[in-house]
Amino acid sequence: MSEPADLVVVGAGPAGMAATATALAGGLRVVLIDSGTALGGQYWRHPPEHARAAVPTDDLHHGLRAYRALCRALTAHRAAGRLDLRLEHHAWSAVREGDGFEVHVVDRRAAPRETVGVVRAPRLLVATGAYDRQLPFPGWDLPGVLTAGGLQALLKGGGVAAGNRVALGGTGPFLLPVAAGLAARGVEVVAVCEAAHPRAWLRRPGPLLRNPAKWAEGAGYAATLARHRVPVRPRTAIVAAEGRDRVRSVRIASLTPDGSPRPGTERRVEVDAVGVGWGFTPQLDLLVPLGCALTDSADGNAVAVVDAGQRTTVPGLYTAGETCGVGGAALAVNEGRLAALSALTDSGAPHVDANRRLAAVRSAVDRQRAFARAMALAHPVPPAWSSWLTDATVVCRCEEVTAAAVRTAQAAGAQDHRQVKQLTRAGMGWCQGRMCQPAVHCLTARERAYEPAERLVATPVTLGALADLDEGPPPQTPTTPQAPATPQAPAAPPAPSGPAANGATDKECS
Repeated sequence: MSEPADLVVVGAGPAGMAATATALAGGLRVVLIDSGTALGGQYWRHPPEHARAAVPTDDLHHGLRAYRALCRALTAHRAAGRLDLRLEHHAWSAVREGDGFEVHVVDRRAAPRETVGVVRAPRLLVATGAYDRQLPFPGWDLPGVLTAGGLQALLKGGGVAAGNRVALGGTGPFLLPVAAGLAARGVEVVAVCEAAHPRAWLRRPGPLLRNPAKWAEGAGYAATLARHRVPVRPRTAIVAAEGRDRVRSVRIASLTPDGSPRPGTERRVEVDAVGVGWGFTPQLDLLVPLGCALTDSADGNAVAVVDAGQRTTVPGLYTAGETCGVGGAALAVNEGRLAALSALTDSGAPHVDANRRLAAVRSAVDRQRAFARAMALAHPVPPAWSSWLTDATVVCRCEEVTAAAVRTAQAAGAQDHRQVKQLTRAGMGWCQGRMCQPAVHCLTARERAYEPAERLVATPVTLGALADLDEGPPPQTPTTPQAPATPQAPAAPPAPSGPAANGATDKECS
């Protein structure tokens, strides 16, 4: 793309792909940045090209027709010179520069050698998705204990099952596709431990009835689990994992309404792998330093404040997908379209049937957001989950900070995860708090939504690459998108076991 860009989009998952395709169709020139090796983000993750024939994974996906249509559209615009696609590029910083934005990226196509670059445009759209939210429990740091998203990423990205006997725990509909995918691959799923109870949906049936595709999808997963005789245990949790060199068993207990284990219900189940997920945490690393205002969401996270057109409180900055609240791929696609239509309007680019398209997309977004809120309220984090922890339970795995140390910091006056970090180093390790700080926040400030700390560097970058900034990096050559029918798997995230990336989170029935 020889002419200056009109819009930079960070994240090539469902929201970012839909936004890019819509903006390109309206005449804008777009730079699309993603850390993965192919389009699709975490949601539309596939095996590498050379393994596709041997590792079929299409049955693990929803919306493949839409995905392939988006791939074809982006490929055509790339060939026409309107799309600059930069895969394997990590956006490590975004700043205001004059009337527009500078996005600093690190090119990792020639790893371990990294080079840095800067992408400029008057408008920026952030669609960086989310990653698994984890709550610590005794033994969660054993090898073989993964996030639920990590289990599914292994399946989608390589057809790999993490074990032969697997237990799943946590809360939320995402546990169902993970269990169904494992069972369909011959894995014995010994239990799906859902901390909530299905009756919670009866309090808010309207959003479920207005989104028939969601309950139809859930019914499909339920049928698969019934066919494979996978037990789904409501109001139950994995309260401990046991083993020496790796996980060998889990302790499962029934829960009271507040999440405390019921006395006398605990039992031990042998496993060789565990997947746990307590919903997702939006990836706001690029938005917070830009000054984007945040607000509380129903699932206990802070999310970006947006208007009816996905505009943030920062002029020229848009966001779509999980950064506005976790609600699934269909909602992310519609929010991406809505954000792109706003960018077209704000740039003065004419687009056909604008009012009709805006009305239809906004109606879909409103309906799907209502479902997302109902889902969050039906599957909350149990208030008494911390009763599962012993003093020796590791909360921050990078810095080996225990629950006792966190409680001591709280007793000393620490009121949130930032102050606990100052007193204990929890959150100062490799993952920069992505794995532990939501849990630390719940332990110290449960009454407020979790708001991530401001990070001026959003992803690890080498000192050598930063040194190149003074010398001026060489021009970066745009990459070419993969053929739509044969996408490759995105690169693994920097977090130790969560599936975070510059793309949408790998989830389906949520």
